Amino acid sequence: MHVFASFKFTSALKGFTHVYTGCFHFRPLATISTKILPNFTVKHSLKYFFTESPGAQSIPEFVAVAIVDDVQIGDSNSVREATPKKDWIKFFEDHPQHLEWYSLQSNESHHFFKATIETLRQRLNQTEGVHILQRMKGCEWDDETGYDQYGYDREDFLAYDLQTLTWIAPKPHAVLTKMRFDAHEHQFESNKNFLVYQCPDFLKEYLRYGKRFLQTAVLPSVSLLQKTPSSPVSCHATGFYPDRAVMFWRKDGVQLHEGVDLGEILLNNDGTFQMSIDLNVSSVTPEDWQRYDCVFQLSGVNEDMITKLDKTVVKTNRGKTGECSNVCVSISRPKSPLLAARIMT
Repeated sequence: MHVFASFKFTSALKGFTHVYTGCFHFRPLATISTKILPNFTVKHSLKYFFTESPGAQSIPEFVAVAIVDDVQIGDSNSVREATPKKDWIKFFEDHPQHLEWYSLQSNESHHFFKATIETLRQRLNQTEGVHILQRMKGCEWDDETGYDQYGYDREDFLAYDLQTLTWIAPKPHAVLTKMRFDAHEHQFESNKNFLVYQCPDFLKEYLRYGKRFLQTAVLPSVSLLQKTPSSPVSCHATGFYPDRAVMFWRKDGVQLHEGVDLGEILLNNDGTFQMSIDLNVSSVTPEDWQRYDCVFQLSGVNEDMITKLDKTVVKTNRGKTGECSNVCVSISRPKSPLLAARIMT
């Protein structure tokens, strides 16, 4: 899905990294994937993202997105009212109070964010350039995992402590804003009420309605890739959905923890996902290759996808440096969890 432009949003919150394509695509780090076991219980989540970027070219200065289990259910921006996605139109028609609440949140956030950015620019003596303020808040299906966090220009800015009902300022320039937020005591109960009660209730309603299409599992195609004969062999799975998956190498049926390198889960243009894990084969003799296999497990699917390490099926590169005669492999590694936002060209 490509709307307006592309920009990136990375968050330290709960280890998530999210990437927008257009305004709405996200990818979570593989490092937070949960190993799939028998009777695996999926963690359901509801997240709201608000982004203000006045002066940015080709995109609205304000964008808001609502996400259930990493599936977008609606969005709004500074030039268009809140709009549900196709699968969710009937729900919001039957429950107009949800759309009204989301529209109110978006409108209030837009004006508040715009004023806050202007205050921060003056405080930090920022006279030019595009500055971005973001907020991410949401919950999982219980009363202990609510979160509310702000980021400003690639850095964590404020985080709400649900235990103490106070704001945490990780940067000196955020202290004044923290003090201003803390002075509004009536907002604390409102925030707590949303994170502990309202958000989980919303999530349960959305899951009841969206169960049919939220939990549809799609298996990937799996390939073995190798850049050069001396390079690691990468087990690459692409086209799977949802992103709650795990991948590992085994030797003689035992999972390996050394000599392997797990890449992050990446989002494909069609909304499915891909991931890879490398195996160092420099010390593996040709006779021992048959003792290794790659295992892919997807939430909601009982059977594992197992790919034997076989030289006859490994796809390799044989071109010049920077060129690929067969298949190019580019695997991104998890970045340090830092709240960041930048316009991508």
